[in-house]
Amino acid sequence: MEGSSILLNSGTNEVEIVEFGIQKTALGINVIKVKEIINAIEPVSIPMSHPCLEGIIQLRGDIIPVIDLAKFLDFLPSVNPHDDKYIVAEFNQSIYAFHVHSVSRIHRLSWNMIEKPTDVAQNAQNCVIGIIRMEQRMVLLLDFEKIMVDIAPEMGIPDLNSKIFDDIVPSDKGLVIAEDSPMLRKLLLDYLPQIGYSNLTFFQDGRDAWEYLSKVADQYGADFPEKVGMLITDIEMPQMDGHFLTRSVKQHPLLKDLPVVIFSSLITDTLKYKGESVGADAQVSKPEYEKLGNLIKELCL
Repeated sequence: MEGSSILLNSGTNEVEIVEFGIQKTALGINVIKVKEIINAIEPVSIPMSHPCLEGIIQLRGDIIPVIDLAKFLDFLPSVNPHDDKYIVAEFNQSIYAFHVHSVSRIHRLSWNMIEKPTDVAQNAQNCVIGIIRMEQRMVLLLDFEKIMVDIAPEMGIPDLNSKIFDDIVPSDKGLVIAEDSPMLRKLLLDYLPQIGYSNLTFFQDGRDAWEYLSKVADQYGADFPEKVGMLITDIEMPQMDGHFLTRSVKQHPLLKDLPVVIFSSLITDTLKYKGESVGADAQVSKPEYEKLGNLIKELCL
């Protein structure tokens, strides 16, 4: 996967999706998450574990949990298990192997070709975050972070409610947050007021956030900083990704000084240069919410 040229580019609003299948359903994962694809092997079972955790495997020195994606999505088992594959993926600073039935190809496309699910399809329980129309069929883009949080909550969501936040000074600064995951929007909605920030405006994708910021900048001109104090953005989002959104903000004559923090599961040492190249003021890997909170206090003056 390292040979993919798109990994070297930033702010193009393009993405490469690995298409894979479970039964007859076409599904997708961002190629940036994928370390490698291997043939399915027999994992070591873990007693009394989650029913969707098949076990663990050892790969290049790493102990990796294997997730039965068909079982998690409530599909039937594979009809040809000997042909099954493992998609070995890295995000949220961890490595996982997702057991799938087939892997077909890589698609290069613009984020604006990825549609948001309808209100019926997108809710806090659903793990579909995007729909890609491919001629006479559709490819469903999955929220792998949510899948792992459902299987192992301690791996994705810290227990912020149990923390005591001292010396909180309430701020009226407005935070604009572009995040396509309903689960993470809810978590930020609960967490940020605890550290003093209640003036929150959420958007499900980068394009809606960009249109809002542009409108507010046109309306208030030089007084814009009094209305919006910071942009917090995910990277993977339908319509417009976080890198393209960040570049657009930093190239706008009135918005260029707006602090932008990229908050994403894709922040790694090898990919940080992408956010730096589009002008992000800071980058935080999910689920480091406390680090995000400290950066907000530091940058949102």
